[in-house]
Amino acid sequence: MKKISDALFLECLQALEAGEVLSADQWRVLLDGQDLKRQAMAADRACRIRDQIYGKNVFIRGLIEFTNYCKNDCYYCGIRRSGGKVCRYRLDKETILACCQAGYRLGFRTFVLQGGEDPYFTDDRMVSIITGIKSRFQDCALTLSIGERDRESYRRFRRAGADRYLLRHETADDAHYRKLHPPELSLSHRMACLWELKELGFQTGAGFMVGSPGQTTDTLIKDMMFLGRLRPEMVGIGPFIPHHDTPFKDEPGGSVDRTLYLLSLVRLLLPRVLLPATTALGTSDPMGREKGILSGANVVMPNLSPENVREKYLLYDNKIHTGKEAAECLDELKRSMAGIGYEVAVDRGDFQR
Repeated sequence: MKKISDALFLECLQALEAGEVLSADQWRVLLDGQDLKRQAMAADRACRIRDQIYGKNVFIRGLIEFTNYCKNDCYYCGIRRSGGKVCRYRLDKETILACCQAGYRLGFRTFVLQGGEDPYFTDDRMVSIITGIKSRFQDCALTLSIGERDRESYRRFRRAGADRYLLRHETADDAHYRKLHPPELSLSHRMACLWELKELGFQTGAGFMVGSPGQTTDTLIKDMMFLGRLRPEMVGIGPFIPHHDTPFKDEPGGSVDRTLYLLSLVRLLLPRVLLPATTALGTSDPMGREKGILSGANVVMPNLSPENVREKYLLYDNKIHTGKEAAECLDELKRSMAGIGYEVAVDRGDFQR
């Protein structure tokens, strides 16, 4: 591979920072041109832009993993349908509301309901849960992360009061998507869901795993160009971590440095984006969340789920369950953020238009 000059790299980085629509060749320069010096340069520019918009605030989301049942069989996921060793659970409405109440007392003003694609949670059940949360915690935002539904379902959730929806696209390359998912799932349907969510007025989140099996520079170029077209309000990216009971159990994990660099590029591409330093990043590196913030992220998502189910929602191996992952250790999270010059904000942390 031909060495990429500093001048060409800087030209492409400045074009991205200036809001220009990059060509595939320009994205290739940025993605193939990564080294430690250039990674630090991108992080510095990403943090400067983020701080101009959001200040030194890190927004917290209270994550409630309310079901680990899933009808899908994605090849990378620890709660996939054919995962025979998974200890399945569902939280009822009152338990979910109790999690929100505990989080509210701690200062959380956004709750994230995340689960597998569980047919038990029909539209009616979800609307009941959504209205229950929004009526009791009127100053809070509610995010859903429950996968692919039809437009009418999304419309009902929005009318019931849901504010945001996370649906990581996983990859914008069709051949790569088919490598990661069984035949009954399609990239075209996934993307159609994302566009529908945007049209219905959700603050919409996309994203992908870094280092997933089959990922190349070409697939990442498509990811970045898709994000540029979709303009999501949230982007969730984290390193791929294999799970021992999936077809990808022996695949290598994704790179922390690559993830951090992509966080910086996403921030430069979408300056106002709400960008999490993910649990996967914190699992891959003990200082992963702090490094994520110093690379341009501005969201962390501590776990509000009951302690007895946290280890059952195991999308990948060695997922952290203690320390800063536990909502009860929010003070430790505040100290760690203060240690790098940032402050945990007690508000909804809405997208700044």
